[in-house]
Amino acid sequence: MKYSGIGGQAVMEGVMMRNGDKYAVAVRKPDKDIVVEVKNTRDINNIWHKIPIIRGMVSFVDSLVIGLSTLMYSASFFEDEDEVPKSELTEEELKKREKKEKAEMGGTLFVSFVFALAIFFALPYFISLGLNRFGLSSVAITFVEGIIRIGIFIAYVVIISKMEDIKRTFMYHGAEHKCINCVETGLPLTVDNVRKSTRFHKRCGTSFIFIVFIISVFVFMFITFDNVWLKLVCRLILIPFIAGISYEFIRLAGRHDNGIVNIFSKPGLWLQKLTVMEPDDDMIEVGITSVEAVFDWKDFQDKNKECFSNDI
Repeated sequence: MKYSGIGGQAVMEGVMMRNGDKYAVAVRKPDKDIVVEVKNTRDINNIWHKIPIIRGMVSFVDSLVIGLSTLMYSASFFEDEDEVPKSELTEEELKKREKKEKAEMGGTLFVSFVFALAIFFALPYFISLGLNRFGLSSVAITFVEGIIRIGIFIAYVVIISKMEDIKRTFMYHGAEHKCINCVETGLPLTVDNVRKSTRFHKRCGTSFIFIVFIISVFVFMFITFDNVWLKLVCRLILIPFIAGISYEFIRLAGRHDNGIVNIFSKPGLWLQKLTVMEPDDDMIEVGITSVEAVFDWKDFQDKNKECFSNDI
C-alpha cells in the first residue's frame, strides 16, 4: 500500500478529507444533493511541523479545531425547524449568528476537552488509587489504571454507537477509510472499488487514541510524586507530549508496512470494529467527492504505478 498523505474524518452526514494545507468537507444535504466546501489550513511547512513530537502536538490541536469547525459546518445544513434559515437573514443578522456559532464552537471545544480529561484520565486515576490498600507497586497500579482507561473508552464507544446519529457518523467514517484505502491500493476511485476496499486503516483517529492510552501507561510510570493532586496535574500536563509521541507512531505506521509496526497497530485496528462501520453507496459517493476536491488521485496512481503491481 502506497502512502498518499491524505487523511480525514467523518462529520454529520458527510466526510472531511485533508491533503497538505487544504481540506474539503462534503455533506449530503436533506435534499440529497452533495455540497462541498474547500478551505486552506495553516502553513504545514513552518518550523513547528518539522520537529518530531512537537509537530504531533501542533497537529493534535489543529485537528481538534478543524474537526469541530467541520462538524458545525455539516450541522448547519440540518437547522432546527424553529430557526430562521440563513438564506432569509440580513447580512448583519448573518454576521451575528456566525459570531455566536464561533463562540459556541469555542465553548464546545473547551467543554469537550475537559470532559475527555475527566472521564478518560482523571476517573481511571482516582479509581486506581483504591488499589493502594492491596500493597501493589506503583508500576502495577499505573498498568491497571491504563486497563481501566481503555475499558472506559470501549464502554463509552459501545454506548454512543447505539445512537442513530452516531451510528451514521461511524458509517461515514467507514466511507472515509475505504476511499483512502482504495486510492492507496491503486484502484480507480469508483463506488464499486471503494465498496470492496477494507474499512480499516492504520492512520485512523481511533488507533491514535488507543496509542495515546498505551503510551500514557509507560510515561505515567515515571511520575512518582507522593501527593495525589500533584501527580494528577503532572499527568494532565504530559498529555500533549504523549499525543506528540503517539502522532509519530501513527505517522510511522502509515508510511511503513513491516512486522513490528503491524503488531503494534493491531489493537487499534481491532478497536476500529466499534467506530468504523460499512457505509452505503450514497455515503461512498460523499467520500469520493471529498477526496477529489483536494487530491488528484489519478496523478498519484500514475506516478506510483510500480508500487501497486502487487496490490491490485
